[in-house]
Amino acid sequence: MANRLVLAHGFTQTARSWGRFAELLAPAYTLVPIDLPGHGDAAGVHATLEQAGAMLADACDGADLLGYSLGARISLHAVLARPEAVRRLVLIGATPGIEDDEARAARRRRDDALASDAERDVESFLRRWVAAPMFAGLRDPGLEERRQNTGAGLASSLRLAGTGQQLPLWDRLAEIRAPTLLLAGADDARFAETAVRMARRMPHASASLVPGAGHAAHLDAPDTCAAIVRHFLR
Repeated sequence: MANRLVLAHGFTQTARSWGRFAELLAPAYTLVPIDLPGHGDAAGVHATLEQAGAMLADACDGADLLGYSLGARISLHAVLARPEAVRRLVLIGATPGIEDDEARAARRRRDDALASDAERDVESFLRRWVAAPMFAGLRDPGLEERRQNTGAGLASSLRLAGTGQQLPLWDRLAEIRAPTLLLAGADDARFAETAVRMARRMPHASASLVPGAGHAAHLDAPDTCAAIVRHFLR
């Protein structure tokens, strides 16, 4: 159990989207990559952030947990709902939510519009998604694996568990007692700042910014990120 590491992927990815980063961790840990609700083999599973967090906590059952982006947000809900389920926590590109009510409502409207786009033409939606500036540094955005998702599944994820649906958790970060590593790409300015802010509010957390990496730091710089994660988990 001590070397079991549950992996929670980002939006439009699947349990098979971890690439070289996972290959570098595999010799030291028993990796348990899962499909989040609305994705991969769980495309037909519809769940809110709270419900997805409970499912993720069940999958952990005392293991270490690593979540990226959407997976990081669900990981926060998992550890807050079931602290005993998560031994140590690694969050990549995480946010505890949008604090401003109007900005959060605007994001919710944007998520709903994106959900409609995914339902209309999932291929065009995925191509636009990986072309976003936050993924500009990726040599391979993993589009082939992202195509394993369905428009209906991705739309469900956006409407039920998108950033616009997330109530801010900033005031609850101090409740997280698990040792936590907050990773962010140094070129991903907004999330880098958020990682530092989060670490200051958590009693057993540290932030690490990865030079030359964007939002998907573990895919931009897998060797560096894997080394940082291995060091933390040791």
